[in-house]
Amino acid sequence: MLHHISMKQKVTVMLAVMSGMFLAALDQTIIGTALGRIVEEFNSFESLSWVVTAYLLTSTATIPISGKLSDMFGRRNLLLVGVGIFTLASFLSGAAQSIEWLIAARALQGIGGGILFSNAFTIIGDLFNPKERGKWQGMIGAVFGLASVVGPLLGGFLTDPHTILGLTTDWRWTFFINVPIGILSFLLIAFTCPNFKHEVKHKVDLPGAFTLTVALSSIILACENTDAIFAQFISNTGISGTVLKLALWLVAAVFTGLFILAERRAQSPILPLAMFKRPVFRTMMVIVLFASAAFLGAILYLTQFLQQVIGANATESGLMLMPLIFSLAIASSVIGRVISNTAKYKLLVLTGLVAIGVGLLWTTSLTVDSTFIDVAMRMVIIGLGLGMVFPVFNYAVQNEAEQKELGVATASVQLARGLGSTIGVAVLGGLLTAGVTAGLGTIAEKPFIQTLKSQPSASRLVGKEVNADTALQLNTADVRNQIRNGISTGLEKAPIPPAAKEAQKQKLYKQQEDFSHDVKKAFADSLRTVFLWAAGSVSIAFVVALFLKELAPRHTQGDTPTAVTD
Repeated sequence: MLHHISMKQKVTVMLAVMSGMFLAALDQTIIGTALGRIVEEFNSFESLSWVVTAYLLTSTATIPISGKLSDMFGRRNLLLVGVGIFTLASFLSGAAQSIEWLIAARALQGIGGGILFSNAFTIIGDLFNPKERGKWQGMIGAVFGLASVVGPLLGGFLTDPHTILGLTTDWRWTFFINVPIGILSFLLIAFTCPNFKHEVKHKVDLPGAFTLTVALSSIILACENTDAIFAQFISNTGISGTVLKLALWLVAAVFTGLFILAERRAQSPILPLAMFKRPVFRTMMVIVLFASAAFLGAILYLTQFLQQVIGANATESGLMLMPLIFSLAIASSVIGRVISNTAKYKLLVLTGLVAIGVGLLWTTSLTVDSTFIDVAMRMVIIGLGLGMVFPVFNYAVQNEAEQKELGVATASVQLARGLGSTIGVAVLGGLLTAGVTAGLGTIAEKPFIQTLKSQPSASRLVGKEVNADTALQLNTADVRNQIRNGISTGLEKAPIPPAAKEAQKQKLYKQQEDFSHDVKKAFADSLRTVFLWAAGSVSIAFVVALFLKELAPRHTQGDTPTAVTD
């Protein structure tokens, strides 16, 4: 039976959905602060990459599939499944007794996260007509911004030992914190959200789902730190990381072709290829792909600049991102209302992309002598640009799509955003590593590195292979303090005169400062190239956006959203 939905119920549903969205968005930023402690407890540095990659693999593959399933079986059902899986996996991650257990739980968590990301944006299209959607798209953008600020701060607080209600926090709490939020979100969605769905055949496109999953997984693995992820395999077989990357790209190409063939034959395809014939959808996918590469690159490498050059620790760098996040959230909220009032979006996309590009180009002028104020001014410009373009992505695609295709259309935007971010970070990360390596020269021969290798307590920080990643890790505030404390403790126990202890201590401190200065300069110099490439990516998005068609709202006020009561 169908029934109309009051505005009060719509708002209640959106609050429930945004609670689930906050849950998934929070997890993306909170985990970073816990990785160091996870490595220490499980002594599994070689498996560290899988803790992040397992989540990324399953969430990316789940997004397009869950978008289609929500069109078939209902948005509320999928949201409840997503929140339930995510909450259970969060508990299992926190309770992990081995690194293998944690990786498996993170993979399960990625499935839940993918379902949440796919359907939270889609339900806006179910509840509101196009003139109202922009405002709510902007509000979800603000939720992302809030999670980006809260995540690092909360993660840093929980990872460090604190006593809460008689319990001592550690890295496991970064997962356990999701459980009460997840339960609350589940109850809110269950009791307030109608089950939006459409009359379509309930036949799952298994060939399409399988080929798409293999293709996306291959792309993710090829873009991630392949050498670290497959370190054991490379060691056992002798196959180089470069050859493995090429093989993964070949697999991705083959299965992308098979996916296209499967979709052409499918009665109910995961991603209807006919959607790419639509001008707005086709153009927006390219814009999202290139803009997302610059977005995540801006946040990731500005954070590293704060840590490497300014000297902030993980928690402080999270706080220092507030100018970017708040400007993004404010712009997103304002632009959402502008779209709702005017239904115009092309000029907003073009202006936002220009702002991002200008901010990125301005960032190339940062040096080792730059202050936080210098970085903050650039953050505000980039944040305003991002806040202008991000609410438009889903709005424009939903406005062009048929109501019965909202799930798959919106999921496609999230998929393009995820792939753009993944590929962009891989490319920009490669440029950064190459630049730092060139700037530092032979890192292993640096006096500070040689000293660390000779110290039993510090040699594990260097590892077997000394490279640019090692140098950047040694230059973070937390590790620098750890090394300095270790030097002091070690010399206190040394059987040498006090004067010799002090002289030796000052010599080691001087080596550390010289090494840190070299790393800062190499990093700052390399970052110019990174942000030039990021600006180039935005430039491509801008050129494509010039051809973006601006469609009037396809639905009238009379198209009142309906829901299916089970």
